[in-house]
Amino acid sequence: MKSSSLKYQSVNSEVGVYDCEIHLKFRLIEEKQAFRDRDQLLELLLDAFACGADEYLEHIQVEVEAQEVSEMQASPQMRRQLIRLRNSSSDLT
Repeated sequence: MKSSSLKYQSVNSEVGVYDCEIHLKFRLIEEKQAFRDRDQLLELLLDAFACGADEYLEHIQVEVEAQEVSEMQASPQMRRQLIRLRNSSSDLT
């Protein structure tokens, strides 16, 4: 996930670490050649799904689950980012 895609809700907001699982099933009308490049396939599918249902896409099944986990389960890089977020919010108060 790109850090620029994260938005801070407020200075006092709490942050945590979450395991997230998404199961999507949908039908999509797309050019056949778009599915040949496996590196861009996930990005293409998520972009299509994010645009919403229309005459080219129909949702069949959507399941989303998120569960907070211990910070110790996060990678060292993610724990450093948590510390930065907490320090930056405490600097503003």
